[in-house]
Amino acid sequence: MPPRARRFVATIGVLFFLAFWVWGAVTINDRLPDIWWLDLIFFTVAGIGWGIPLIPLLRWAERAPGGE
Repeated sequence: MPPRARRFVATIGVLFFLAFWVWGAVTINDRLPDIWWLDLIFFTVAGIGWGIPLIPLLRWAERAPGGE
């Protein structure tokens, strides 16, 4: 697959993943007690944690043609 097409597929994948991630974070937060410091911790972890699952997709998108 050409690099440009890989980047396009990865962009669409990131957008869908982030929409799902935000929906999941808000849904989980609705089930937690309404305590400000718990919200702070939860959204800090959720805000940082979204990047870790995307690392393989981004590496795939930036891989050199030919699979090197």
